[in-house]
Amino acid sequence: MWDALRAHHEAVKDRPILSLFDASRAKEFSVRLGDMLLDYSKTNLDDEGRRLLIDLLEQAEVARKRDAMFAGKPINETEGRAVLHTALRNLDGGPVLVDGQDVMPGVHRTLERMRVFASAVRDGREAGQGGRYTDVVNIGIGGSDLGPKMGAIALAPYADGPRIHFVSNVDPADIADVLRACDPTTTLVIVASKTFTTQETMANAQTAKAWMSETVRDPAAQFAALSTASDKTAAFGIAPDRVFGFEDWVGGRYSMWGPIGLSLMIAIGPEAFRAFLRGGQAMDLHFRTADWHENMPALLALVGIWHNQICGHATRAVLPYDNRLMRLPAYLQQLEMESNGKGVTMDGKPLQIESGPIVWGEPGTNGQHAFYQLIHQGTRVVPCEFLVAARGHEDDLHHQHQLLVANALAQSEALMRGRTMEEAREIMAKRGLSGEELERQAAHRVFPGSRPSTTLAYPQLDPFSLGQIVALYEHRVFVEGAILGINSYDQWGVELGKELAGALAPMVQGQQGTESKDASTAGLVAFLRSHGA
Repeated sequence: MWDALRAHHEAVKDRPILSLFDASRAKEFSVRLGDMLLDYSKTNLDDEGRRLLIDLLEQAEVARKRDAMFAGKPINETEGRAVLHTALRNLDGGPVLVDGQDVMPGVHRTLERMRVFASAVRDGREAGQGGRYTDVVNIGIGGSDLGPKMGAIALAPYADGPRIHFVSNVDPADIADVLRACDPTTTLVIVASKTFTTQETMANAQTAKAWMSETVRDPAAQFAALSTASDKTAAFGIAPDRVFGFEDWVGGRYSMWGPIGLSLMIAIGPEAFRAFLRGGQAMDLHFRTADWHENMPALLALVGIWHNQICGHATRAVLPYDNRLMRLPAYLQQLEMESNGKGVTMDGKPLQIESGPIVWGEPGTNGQHAFYQLIHQGTRVVPCEFLVAARGHEDDLHHQHQLLVANALAQSEALMRGRTMEEAREIMAKRGLSGEELERQAAHRVFPGSRPSTTLAYPQLDPFSLGQIVALYEHRVFVEGAILGINSYDQWGVELGKELAGALAPMVQGQQGTESKDASTAGLVAFLRSHGA
């Protein structure tokens, strides 16, 4: 099937995308879920290419793998774990069994504990030494930071609780800048680490505790933990009723639906958080039941496979024309690149095709004045994924939001349409140029066009639509990984650097020599130590 897809691409690769458009193109190459629309018509996919991709999906038994995931089977084979972040948003679905035991009662108990605690923080029943909490500092890294931070920014119009801050980097500048803006007597610190051993997180947690100790009599009383290591949280001094655990079948980058989302729940309130879960649940139901031709996550994944593995485009740009989604590209970098950045298949054999793409992006319209030059006229094709809401939250500035929407639609159209040399010559001729100078100036104004993009449109960025968006991309990752035959749910690639950092720390601190290190590393240690490291 891969060969058939490559042959089809070879046959159509020089075809202008614009030539595919007829009266039915946009409708036939878009899919709806409620009020959400995914338009993938501005790609070079045609009926035959889509058919071949769906055949590939069937050949990879994606439906069987999908059903196994939702049923709690251990599809994370290298770690022997189920993959059940979907259970965290299974608000009114049936039982979900792991090793014969229904996990849903535990999920609902934890969600209720979160609701009670978040409500108490928001209304002042849970307070600090100085009174009602004014600030909440979430300390985590990776999935314990990127998801809730992205969500808190995205749903800022719904935030009516304490101010929420996020600390992730072990660089002391990160936590110093956050704590400088907080009063220790009215600050709640949430430490998010499943094992309560994550190096960066625990270093920042100890710094926060020391900072609070200077003013607060019992600093641990103003801490909460998102962890399953009850012995370690107790040793830190955190009371059991302020510890919220989650099972090993919830991966870090998929965890914002549960306890890792506690800071988001405190910010926007339990009801809005529940609406977020409802959005994810709606996308789950759609993914499980819709025909592949109408299945939004599957089609987004197939477009990704077409662009990366078939067309050879190594990157994809995520471009939200929604400023509050400014952290979505960073969130998706982890979700997609940590999940599908693998080099071996499930059976441990080398992957024979390219793995997942490089994901990057920035909000529009800022990106238009930064990297869009390369997207439009550079030598590398970058498939683009636009996101845009029909309306914003600033009703008195709706005319400005309409300008934002116009820019989003114009960029996708310009990428597809381009500008020919003949059109560029006409423009230069109208400016009074002729001869060689006209040709030279016209060449600079040619746009190749036929640069592919998708657009995800929705009425407004609210908790429900954000839940849909996050779940859409989660399932897209699953489908792409299933087609590639890799394990999207482990992350051994992060281990080696951690191990080496542990070995290097005493060398940087001057407690150990660098004889075992290569000359470059040893030289860098010596240089940095000589300048105060």
